[in-house]
Amino acid sequence: MARAPDLFGDPEPEEAPPSRTPPGPRPLADRLRPRSLAEVIGQDHLLGPQGTLTGMLARGTLPSLILWGPPGVGKTTIARLLAEAANLAFQPLSAVFSGVADLKRAFEEARNRRTRGRGTLLFIDEIHRFNRAQQDGFLPVVEDGTVTLVGATTENPSFALNGALLSRCQVLVLRRLDDAALEQLLARAEEAEDRALPLTPEARVALRAMADGDGRYLLNMAEQLLAIPPGGETLDPAALATTLAKRAALYDKDREEHFNLISALHKSLRGSDPDAGLYWFARMVAGGEDPRYIARRLTRFAAEDVGMADPRALPLAIAAWETYERLGSPEGELALAQLVVHLATAPKSNAVYVAYGEAMRAAKETGSLMPPANILNAPTKLMKELGYGAGYEYDHDAEGGFSGANYWPEGMAPRQFYRPTDHGAEAAVAARLQEWAALRRQRGRKR
Repeated sequence: MARAPDLFGDPEPEEAPPSRTPPGPRPLADRLRPRSLAEVIGQDHLLGPQGTLTGMLARGTLPSLILWGPPGVGKTTIARLLAEAANLAFQPLSAVFSGVADLKRAFEEARNRRTRGRGTLLFIDEIHRFNRAQQDGFLPVVEDGTVTLVGATTENPSFALNGALLSRCQVLVLRRLDDAALEQLLARAEEAEDRALPLTPEARVALRAMADGDGRYLLNMAEQLLAIPPGGETLDPAALATTLAKRAALYDKDREEHFNLISALHKSLRGSDPDAGLYWFARMVAGGEDPRYIARRLTRFAAEDVGMADPRALPLAIAAWETYERLGSPEGELALAQLVVHLATAPKSNAVYVAYGEAMRAAKETGSLMPPANILNAPTKLMKELGYGAGYEYDHDAEGGFSGANYWPEGMAPRQFYRPTDHGAEAAVAARLQEWAALRRQRGRKR
């Protein structure tokens, strides 16, 4: 059978590819690997009629790529099929098991292949596991076209890969498989095995939910179910749960998912949605996050986003944190859940947060200005002679407990940093400040 023309040059004699079918039984997920890009499901934004990769192949230009996405969505399969579609030799390596010597060998093989007019697609699985020096090693061979690099990663490339390497690659985001795509996979599995899965409709829905968007994991579970002898009972969701081990939610406490979920929790609380807040809190706890970290972030939220609109929020945050420390898990997590609901339903104000930022900038701008003499203590005779404390008005003795004196340094006009909102308890604070401002004006005070 004639070989398709090379996208990047004239056809050369085909190298004998390594066998893709090892002896012995093969897992269902391996047997159902797509044989063409058209068979890949769930990534229409890349492989559909208007997809990014579809357009690249149609133009005959395949740049180096970083395929970023969760496990089990087809990164390795897409890389292999891209090599076939572009008529490039497919050379796979795993960053987990490969080192500098393996890279040098791959680069040399690609150079030799290039002299014969054949290009190479060098696929690096888990590319984020290579260190900075190893990643830098790709730069010359990518730049001069010795290889078309396709790296696969589950980590955010912005954090996991060198800027120099990223600048030479296009990042394509692969999506977790949605419910429709997972159902397509189950249908393919049933067709391949010529039998239906022994599941009730409700259990079938539960099976897809257990996969959490991972097609490979779904097929592995389906294979276990298809191994049950025909004619047995049809499993409902409860029986399914006892038959299969439940997958732990995707969560890396020190990587991007950690920051994504705490951001989602913070913004749900800021948006006053207690149900979403409880969901993201539960996701973090289920993923193994340290509840002390969550308590710390909730305490910060109480000060930053609730602030003076509900002055009870901050002491309640400390109380919930202390409750967790005393009770531990799982009992102590209920106190944090209560705090999540309180923060979400509390009135919000970031006026103190904004005011502190403005005050800090003013402090850096104005340097070492002295406080006005009237509010300085005068413990010595010399200091009294210099006017320290002269004219100080004791507010408790003033009418209404308010003197309206000047507390700003000479050479600096009074400024307003704190601008209270009309939310919650802060509305009363705003009213008091307005009253005091009016008294200052009546008494001819600066401010």
